[in-house]
Amino acid sequence: MADTQFDLIVLGAGPGGYVAAIRAAQLGMKTAVVEREHLGGICLNWGCIPTKALLRTAEVAHLIQHAKDYGITVEGPVRFDLAPIIKRSRQVAAQLSAGVKGLLKKNKVTVIDGSGRLLGKGRLAVEKDGKPAGEYAAKHIIIATGARARVLPGLEPDGRLVWTYKEAMVPERMPKSILVVGSGAIGVEFACFYRQMGVEVTLVEVLDRILPVEDEEISAIAAKQFTKQGIRIHTGTKVTKLEKAADSVTATLDLGGGRTETVTVDRVIAAVGIVGNVEDIGLEATRVKVERNHIVTDAWMRTDEPGVYAIGDVCGAPWLAHKASHEGVLCVEKIAGVQGVHPMDVRNIPGCTYSLPQVASVGLTERKAREAGHEVRVGRFPFIGNGKAIALGEPEGLVKTVFDARTGELLGAHMVGTEVTELIQGYTIAKTMETTEAELMHTIFPHPTLSEMMHESVLAAYGRAIHY
Repeated sequence: MADTQFDLIVLGAGPGGYVAAIRAAQLGMKTAVVEREHLGGICLNWGCIPTKALLRTAEVAHLIQHAKDYGITVEGPVRFDLAPIIKRSRQVAAQLSAGVKGLLKKNKVTVIDGSGRLLGKGRLAVEKDGKPAGEYAAKHIIIATGARARVLPGLEPDGRLVWTYKEAMVPERMPKSILVVGSGAIGVEFACFYRQMGVEVTLVEVLDRILPVEDEEISAIAAKQFTKQGIRIHTGTKVTKLEKAADSVTATLDLGGGRTETVTVDRVIAAVGIVGNVEDIGLEATRVKVERNHIVTDAWMRTDEPGVYAIGDVCGAPWLAHKASHEGVLCVEKIAGVQGVHPMDVRNIPGCTYSLPQVASVGLTERKAREAGHEVRVGRFPFIGNGKAIALGEPEGLVKTVFDARTGELLGAHMVGTEVTELIQGYTIAKTMETTEAELMHTIFPHPTLSEMMHESVLAAYGRAIHY
């Protein structure tokens, strides 16, 4: 007989679920994780990781197209072979999914294959292929079921002409033109990938600027670079109608002010957000509260049902893998009574967009800081003032820092340019440690590196920039 009694069961093995399960096992809990599809979840299999593999191809293509600038001659036009591009992306995802399986085995976490459903009072039923596959019990149950693409009326994906992120990652052929609806991280990443592959790209955003959660100055620089690459951008624009033909789609765009435009493309990518997977998991048998398709939790990830917790995308924004993982750890450590664990501070969660150029940020934007009542000092340092950026041939970009003028607290940091998704962790550490401008000014940054711009931006906020 299979063991059915556990200290903790995690429903979902995405970046929140599998991390929570491993940490629980490390703390001595008898742990199981229930997963219906892929270990590693959407992020590893159909999101964060495989999209970065595709974007790496786009980066290589971008460099090849500018090889002459580096003294390298490439004979003939750059050609793309779609099959190996997709194959490499899927192999990367498969390799990491297998790695998660190995980590769970190493930590003696029981993996239960199937779909889980809460039965109330610490019990959970599992189905596999529509048939009962067992009942399990645990004192603690963590819901980590993730989220799925949001569907808007009139923009319903059909898997052929109108895509979600999933179809956009494995196209049967490269379209000649696409319309991307939504300019958050997912939308602009796909816009950049397809544009570098030679596709005509139109990017539509209902708000007044692309990357609307980012600092206004940063999103303006990104928009300028995307436009320079040939991406057509419409902000303040709604897609009011889609007319499907045999192998194309004609979209009607409401540009505002009574103006409309139609655009005919091969494919449409809907990237208008996500909603939590709260259906068919037995929440009706509990006191778990759901608002706007997301589970409501307290600071320790507890729901209104005793012994039931929720982490990750199913709990709402920000929808980030590293946020889910951190929630999983703090939730489990609180359950285990670990000393020193503290709730998540969302102001310290970095956000990264792997477009060309990249965008990264942490903390408050300049506008949000002022709206919160802070008197601010703002520092800026452009990539054109950095030797490493110029040597790389990547002189376009900006590092921006926002400080409280009275206390010197680092309120936020915002970047656009090459490799900023790797740089942002420096400011994230600084915020976590509640660092002020004084410590950052006295930190020695290596030369020549892109990170020197982080130092210069801090200095600039106080009128002390050296190289600009």
